[in-house]
Amino acid sequence: MLSDLCIGAPNVISIRSDLDVIAARMAARDLARKMGFSTVNQARIATATSELARNMLLHAGEGNVMIGRIDQEDRQGLLMVFEDHGPGITDLEFILAEPESASLIPSGSGLISTRRLVDELEIASEHGVGTRVVCRKWLSHY
Repeated sequence: MLSDLCIGAPNVISIRSDLDVIAARMAARDLARKMGFSTVNQARIATATSELARNMLLHAGEGNVMIGRIDQEDRQGLLMVFEDHGPGITDLEFILAEPESASLIPSGSGLISTRRLVDELEIASEHGVGTRVVCRKWLSHY
């Protein structure tokens, strides 16, 4: 289970409204600040959280976000897991394809921008079952 990777208890936020999206964004930014992420990386983490939580709300109607600290080998980071039981993503390759122009960005492009904001992005989606997006941002001290 992903929560087993977290140091301490992860923060789990139910996403059911725009206010929940804001709460998730604030929780992610607050943890990033407490962990010592730079202001720029705090903003990246907050933006990624907003993008994915908003996508969850728009496309699945609701879901959960888990935010926690992780240790892996000799590095620390922030883990964000977004899970919903919505319709799933039918064409993940298309959604993740880099557009030739900004006017061609597909619906669900929050995944494209999030991929640029975090260090690791994993997506599992099954049509009619739901979607899980796992993001990791690593803390570097140099």
